[in-house]
Amino acid sequence: MKKLWIVPVLVAAHLAAQAPPSAQEASKKKAGPARPAVARVTAAPSYKDLKYPAAKPIPIPPVETVTLPNGIKLFLLEDHELPIVSGSARIGTGNLFDPAGKIGLATMTGMVLRTGGTRKQTGEAIDQALEDVAASVESSIGESSGTVSFTALKESAGPVLAIFHDVITAPEFRQERIDLAKTQLHSAIARRNDDPATIVQREFSDILYGTQNPYGWQMEHDTVDAIARPDLQAFYNRYFFPANVRLALWGDFDAAAMKTRIEKLFADWTVKGEPVPEFPEVNARTSPGTFLAATGGATQTFFAMGQLGGMFNDKDYAALEIMANILGGGAQSRLFQQVRTRMGKAYSINAVWGANYDHPGLLEISGSTGSLSTMETIRAVQKEAQRMRESEVTEEELRVAKETALNSLVFAFDTREKTLSRMLTYDYYGYPMDFIQRYQKALANVTRADVLRVSQAHLDPNMFSLVAVGNPNAFDQPLEVLGRPVTPISLAIKPPTVAPVAVNTLAVEILARAQKAAGGADKLAAAKDFVQTNEFVLAPAAGRLQVKVRTRWIAPDFFRQDSEVPGGGISAYYDGTQGWISTPQGEGPLVDLQLDQVRGTLFRLYFRLLLGDRIPGRTLTTAGSGGIEVGSPAGDSALITFDSSTGLPKTVSYEVKQESGARLQVLETYSDFRDVDGIMIPFKTLVMQGSQEFANVTVTEAKFNSDLQLTDLDQKPAPGVRK
Repeated sequence: MKKLWIVPVLVAAHLAAQAPPSAQEASKKKAGPARPAVARVTAAPSYKDLKYPAAKPIPIPPVETVTLPNGIKLFLLEDHELPIVSGSARIGTGNLFDPAGKIGLATMTGMVLRTGGTRKQTGEAIDQALEDVAASVESSIGESSGTVSFTALKESAGPVLAIFHDVITAPEFRQERIDLAKTQLHSAIARRNDDPATIVQREFSDILYGTQNPYGWQMEHDTVDAIARPDLQAFYNRYFFPANVRLALWGDFDAAAMKTRIEKLFADWTVKGEPVPEFPEVNARTSPGTFLAATGGATQTFFAMGQLGGMFNDKDYAALEIMANILGGGAQSRLFQQVRTRMGKAYSINAVWGANYDHPGLLEISGSTGSLSTMETIRAVQKEAQRMRESEVTEEELRVAKETALNSLVFAFDTREKTLSRMLTYDYYGYPMDFIQRYQKALANVTRADVLRVSQAHLDPNMFSLVAVGNPNAFDQPLEVLGRPVTPISLAIKPPTVAPVAVNTLAVEILARAQKAAGGADKLAAAKDFVQTNEFVLAPAAGRLQVKVRTRWIAPDFFRQDSEVPGGGISAYYDGTQGWISTPQGEGPLVDLQLDQVRGTLFRLYFRLLLGDRIPGRTLTTAGSGGIEVGSPAGDSALITFDSSTGLPKTVSYEVKQESGARLQVLETYSDFRDVDGIMIPFKTLVMQGSQEFANVTVTEAKFNSDLQLTDLDQKPAPGVRK
């Protein structure tokens, strides 16, 4: 039976603060109090006395640039530090070219370009070939560019380059991968209101750019449903041709030999295309406004305020960057010191002068605060922004901001890969190759007078638009006191049109064998409730702790999980839409990352995965080595491999989202299958997170169809009581 990993993850976090002392700490305690140290007469020098040399100009390594006979512009940079060869093709396209009725077309094209395989190989065959040589080939299309990249060991660069070539020149866009991409995009749309901070960012951008142009458009279920395979093929044919491609390669190779190799490899790609048009202009919003997305029951307010920013090549960009750093660029900034530290009103606060290469970015001051201090926090932010316009900043503020900005450049160019990527970007957007040196010099020359001048010219609180997400009934004052009408923001999402999805016949056959081995599809489908108790033994990296977890599930999506941990119990409940979690520190609703992981866990219930051909909306596709990938309408996916001798599932792999936003790869390996009420389930599971062991799990109790009632699941535990 598949375990619910969200609570064990929370358990690990909860226990981190209670972990036993290290051996060194323990020995100190046994030894008793230390003898008082003898005071030194000589005082340590202050960090303020340290002197640093001026930053040197950022060196740009020699890059060979040549245009191939077919029109590809090639950039080559040797780097012999590691036996690796990497490359990235930049294509002149973007989702700014999406048709109004098919928003999401460019994104989907970028997704399926690689996963849909080529004329020679399916996506699954490419997966296997790349896995065999520890290589990767990826593709994507963003707002104003498309990318196809690869990384390979030097010894396997030949076959990987061949796949890279085929993905760029001969993608097949197979229908089952289009269906899976649609499922993933539908999931992103359905979950776009899960995180208040994400809502603020999205709505702030849409409002300032305007929804009447591509910069303010967003995907909807109907625009995704309107996209068909011929649309992807047409989009590819319009923008993928040699003269519209810049190809950068770096790594352990001889530049002259690599040039010859690439020229020969792409000699057969001679497609001609019309010049790509300019990206559309930004329709600037000129009138300020106040906008509110009301969320009932919320105890926090998330907000963003500001106006249109600028471009990287603006003559005052360096001074504007310093201005934003002083206002809200870190712990030493005015907003952090005043609003967060002195007033104690903001949970987070930040200010950014947003710039883009080809269109204005956004000046954005964003943060979060308690509902009861919403207006007090907003007024404090406005006051600090106004203060930037009234007098010069201090010498110390200027020094810290300039050093921060100049030092950050080092990390943007600390590898040859990053440097070449920047140079490729500069060439793509028509910037001079020495742009970074010019910017570095401009930063060093910014004065206090410059900061005041650009603040007065570009930082006007009276022209700010404000977007807030929160519960207006809990605000300390209504937003109307700011003097403008409050425009409500609707977060309603038009539901998708449910349409039958084609099922991969081979995947169904593989799944049917597994169903038979596990007890039969009808037996699996007859499971209406389930109770299971597991003992988790966490790996050393997770504290070597033992955790007892009891999971109860009622079809289709009701569940409760109770965990026994040192220091208290953790309980979680979900009813298919929302839920709550109770810990020794208190209780609250399941939100954001927790909710996302709970939904994913329910999708991956062991016996429900084996019913992937019977649950409406789920998709099945074949994967390498006889495996199958199961997808859901919400965008979840899991790759299952099977034991060739028994037909039972062997492993399940999937990704989970972390607090940082990164995706963590999880692999579960099953063993010790036993019969439970006619269904074979694994009694032992090894869980790997990334490349590290996370836990060994043993089932101690399991039972199907025990007549569980919802009242058994939704009762909250009394404080301090374990269930």
